[in-house]
Amino acid sequence: MSGFMKKALEEAYEGIRNGHGGPFGCVIVKDGEVVGRGHNRVLQKHDPTCHGEMEAIRDACANLGTHDLSGCELYTTAQPCPMCLGGILWANISHVYYGCNIGDTDRIGFRDEKFYTNWDNSSDPSFMEEFERGECLKLFDDYASGSAQRY
Repeated sequence: MSGFMKKALEEAYEGIRNGHGGPFGCVIVKDGEVVGRGHNRVLQKHDPTCHGEMEAIRDACANLGTHDLSGCELYTTAQPCPMCLGGILWANISHVYYGCNIGDTDRIGFRDEKFYTNWDNSSDPSFMEEFERGECLKLFDDYASGSAQRY
């Protein structure tokens, strides 16, 4: 077993032992060293965004002093959900290694598959609608005309 996946498993078990959330642990590695770690803390923090991958991304960014994790690899106990996948892509993580797949996650009572099957790019979900676009476009134009750092 990879030493890095073992560390991800240790994170997950720590979360389970402490009642923090589901069996999801993660480590982020750069140049052969763990630079971030996290486990599911949804129950502990009363925050549905505190998945293991998101916690590890936050930890790695804080430890490295950057929002750009280019050149990093991520080891996680389960296939990332769409939210975590979005965070992984925004962070520029180079490669993801996961243990259990979406079906395995569904088998133990998590509903990740729902997000993969119900959210396609062909149409907006019924609970979302465009609203006040003109004012928001002005905001975007004001931002674009400035010199703010892009990320």
